Amino acid sequence: MIHPVSSSTQTQAAIQPKATSQQAAQPQQPAQAKPPSPTDTVTLSAAKQIAQEAVETSAQTTKEAAGGDVQAKRLLVREAADNASIK
Repeated sequence: MIHPVSSSTQTQAAIQPKATSQQAAQPQQPAQAKPPSPTDTVTLSAAKQIAQEAVETSAQTTKEAAGGDVQAKRLLVREAADNASIK
């Protein structure tokens, strides 16, 4: 059975202690450190990455392969094999 609430308890806000004379004399300093600004991450779609790889120059591919780019290394090997079969 449901009974109506006849009384409720009320809470009082906590009383804040007053500042001492030393604390009142010192103005509050604004925070010096700024929070880091949010950064956005852009992820290219697979199709966009393939198109971008298709239009890059051979010099750029060579530079990327020298830097350790596995896909660029594979492309250079494939181009070398294609050039060897043509000659």
